[in-house]
This record gives sequence, structure tokens and C-alpha cells, in this order.
Amino acid sequence: MKLFKDKIQATILLSLGLVLSIMVSCKKSETTKDIGIPPTAAEIQFTSTPTATNPNIVSFKSAYNGINAHWDFGNGASADGNDVQSSYPIAGTYTVKLTVLADGGSVSTTKTITIATTNTSMLSDPAYTLLSGGLSNAAGKTWVIDQTQPGHLGVGPITSQTPDWYQAGPNEKAGLGFYDDEMTFAMGASSLKYTYANNGTTFANASNAPGIGGPTGSNDPTVNYTVPTNLTWILNDVNGVKYINLSNNGFISYYLGVSSYQILSLTADEMWLRCGDKSNAGNAWYLKLIRKGYVRPIVPPVQKPIQAANLSDDFQAATGMAWLAENMDFNRSYDNPARFPVNTSSKVAYYEKRTGNDGQYGNINITMPYRFDLTAKNKIRLKVFIPGGNDFTKVAPTVSVKLQNSLLGANAYTTQIEIVKTIAAAQYNTWVQLEFDYSASASQTLYDKIVVQLGGEGHPNPGIFYIDDFEFK
Repeated sequence: MKLFKDKIQATILLSLGLVLSIMVSCKKSETTKDIGIPPTAAEIQFTSTPTATNPNIVSFKSAYNGINAHWDFGNGASADGNDVQSSYPIAGTYTVKLTVLADGGSVSTTKTITIATTNTSMLSDPAYTLLSGGLSNAAGKTWVIDQTQPGHLGVGPITSQTPDWYQAGPNEKAGLGFYDDEMTFAMGASSLKYTYANNGTTFANASNAPGIGGPTGSNDPTVNYTVPTNLTWILNDVNGVKYINLSNNGFISYYLGVSSYQILSLTADEMWLRCGDKSNAGNAWYLKLIRKGYVRPIVPPVQKPIQAANLSDDFQAATGMAWLAENMDFNRSYDNPARFPVNTSSKVAYYEKRTGNDGQYGNINITMPYRFDLTAKNKIRLKVFIPGGNDFTKVAPTVSVKLQNSLLGANAYTTQIEIVKTIAAAQYNTWVQLEFDYSASASQTLYDKIVVQLGGEGHPNPGIFYIDDFEFK
């Protein structure tokens, strides 16, 4: 009897296990979602409606509510969102493309719209005339890279409006298919035409070069590239900031995979632009151009007297030498972390190297109203305290003092003289007296700027340091 009961209980348990297994299996199947099927082109439709106040401004609305809607308006401009607008000052037929990112993928559809008449009042922005020469100049205005000027190509962090990381020197990119490019902007009665003449080759950014058939590599290549002939342009104003937008993936001289350029400055003869970087979202690039045929006026160099430096700063007060802190954190009157010989003063300068790309070239510097007479005074002294808690696998235990010619602007580093001192591990967490001897350059009278840099440069890693008792006297 007991054996019979045990068999019944075993059968019941086995049945319950099977039922639970089926239930779990069903539940898992019900909660597993297959990758969705992308919508068809027929489902991706949109409406286009001229605004009541101006038929040359058209409102667009996507009928499909996807994750993201991206518009190419066919006039050089683009936008994101389900409800957008675009301006068409020039009469003509435009192909508008809507791309919707939906569950399962992205799908695009196109529609043509016709603008019956040109609205010249929409072209009254002076930037149109400065860029192209205006409606009376049918041939348009041609621009070239301003190759003789520092910073005609530059790059900086996307968070900045200046090329903080790099600026090309005069003619630095010669022979790379960059300086022979010509960009022409024309305003016709029926179109805003953009012509890019590259003489067969284009200078391309290394990361983006494959976008125009170039190689993948670490160096910027010169790419054999055939330019499309159906390019147009338009100006857009976004919250008071003007942009040049080019159609059909058009670009200006240096290929970065983008077609929108912020106008930083624009005159009849000179133009400075800023743009993004398709492959590196953290970068902002800069281009300086001039009108073809423009000859820059000769500006006499600024003259400064030559005299011996007589500078010192003990950092005991909130005022002293007018140090400029660039891309780092600097406190010129900070509690001494170790009041022991060789430095028992109560206050010192706190120097913190920032994390991230904007801190790669951080430093403190000062520019004097005279050039240094290094025959009379040629030694700089300062004390430094390097905490052992820094990660010296990422940040260098170094102190660099550079003398530069400030009149070279962002290219002052090209003629600098630099002396670097490395602090040994045994000297961490204690004050060290350093001397930088420039007597070997005593015949030079170029320099009016002092740069002090701790922790090395060209890397995004943080570091904390202290300095005191600067002397150039």
C-alpha cells in the first residue's frame, strides 16, 4: 500500500513539474520580443504646407511617429523632429528627404516641392551679399584657404569657440591638395549655386577620409575625388548664429564628413568658419578663408623695448604677477601643504591639471610689455611640491618653463625655448628648488612671454601640484 502511495505522489510531482515547465516556457516566450520589422516607405509619409504669411517658408510634418525623424530639405539645410520648417527664398523644385529611425531600422522617403517665385526680401541678410557678391554678381564670389595666416586650419574641443588644441602654421599644409581649392558661392535668379573646384584632389581628415573614397589611416590623406556638380547653399539663422549649409554632402575644402558651417566672422574679404567632425563628436574644426585675389595689407610688426627682467612672485597675497591660467585651475594664494624647508612660507600657488581634452595643454603664463634681455638676466628659479598621490603612470612629474614670442599668437610655440625638469620619486611630497638656465640663448631678443607647465602636455589626465617663490631677476 505504501509503495502504491509513493508512486502516486511521484506521478503528481512529475506532472506538476511538467506544468510549471510549460508555464515558465510560455511566459518566457511571451516576454521575448523579436526585433521589429522596419516600416515600409509607404508608411513613411509627410505633409508639406506653405506658411500663411510666407509661401517661401514651408512646414513639414511626419505622419509616422518613429524614434527620430531627420530631414534633408534639398536646399542645403537639414533638421530633426516630426514638425519642422525650412526656408526657400529661391524659386525652383526641391527634393525633400525624410528618414525615420523606427523599431527595426531606418526608412527614407522623398517628395518634391515647388516654390513658385523668388522672395528677394529673404535674401536681404548682408551675409548673402558678403558671401556671394549678391544677385547682381551672377558669377558669384570665389574663396580660397587663407594659407599664409596662422590658424587657417585648427581644432579644439566642441565645448569651445576657439581652436585651443591646434592651429596650422603659415603654408604648413602645402602640397596636400588643400591650398589650390576654390569655393564659389553664387546667387542666381533660380538657385543658390555652390561650386567646389578641387583640381582633382581633396585634403581629408584621417578619420573621415573613407567617406569620399580615401584610405583608413592615422595621417590626413590627399584623396582623388570627383566633386558633384549639383551643389547648392543656403544661410540659416539659429538663435542668432548664422550657418552656411551645403546640399548633397557638399563641404568646404577640408573633408570632415559635415556640410554645415558656423560663421564666426565674415567681411567682404575674409571669412572664419567653425564646423563639427562626423567621426569625432568631441572635436570642432576651424577654417579661415579669403576672397580669391585678396592681398592682405602689410601691418608693421609691433615693436617692444628690450630690457632685463626683474620679476618675482612669492604668492603670499591674492595679487602679484598677473598670471593667466589657461585650461587649468589655479589659486595664487593657497595654504602651504608642507611648511618645511626649503619652503616654510604660509601661502603658495595651487596648480591643478584638468581632466579631459580641454586640459591637455593647460598652463599658467604671463606676457610682458618688453622683450627679455637674456644677456643680463637669463635664469628663472622656482620651488615646486609634487604630491606622491598623483598617478605618475598617467601624468608626468615634470616642470616645464618656456620662453615664447607672443606676437606669433597661437603659433608662439613654434619658436619657443623650453627647459624641462623631472622630479625624482624620492623628491615627491617635499619642496624642491629648481633653476632654469637660458644663458645658452642669451643672444635671442624674441621673447616676451613666460609659460609654466606642470604634469606634461598632450594628454587628458589630471594632476595636482604646488609652486612658490618664482624669480626671474
